[in-house]
Amino acid sequence: MKQFLDTYKTRITLVLFLALLVNIITIRIFDAPLKNEVCKHGISSFELAKEINNTKAILASWDENAKINMSLSLGFDFLFLLVYSSFIALLIYNTNERIWAKKPFYFLGKILVFTTFLAAIFDVVENIALVKILLDDVRQLWATIAYYFASMKFGLLLISISYLLINWFILTFKKWGK
Repeated sequence: MKQFLDTYKTRITLVLFLALLVNIITIRIFDAPLKNEVCKHGISSFELAKEINNTKAILASWDENAKINMSLSLGFDFLFLLVYSSFIALLIYNTNERIWAKKPFYFLGKILVFTTFLAAIFDVVENIALVKILLDDVRQLWATIAYYFASMKFGLLLISISYLLINWFILTFKKWGK
């Protein structure tokens, strides 16, 4: 039974990884027309504009094609957030089980699985604020919401990815020590 579950987890991980790659490539395609002198980092610049004047400047810098790409990117991001959060959470879960099972540090991994999905919820809120802006409800409220929820999302994902990298180094050094 354990071998069946391990094979199943491996297949799910592989499917999520491939879906993540397809999603990243798609998002980058949508993001390319958004980049210009005002919006140097594409969607990230829009997410983190914070001040309404910055948001308005970005919107003014985009032609109709860029705005369509932004809309498509936001729509696609609702799928992307499901894929990246599931993939990262699964990696954290597997890493946690492999390295920290029955040890005090195990609890941190369990919390990080949850926070990865919390980051996805923050992404949803951020996306809704950005959609409101794209639908001509250009107010400081939406720029502020987008900024803070994007910042929290990126912060939580940075912590989760750091956790994975640190644990992969630990696992690698354990293998070298044997």
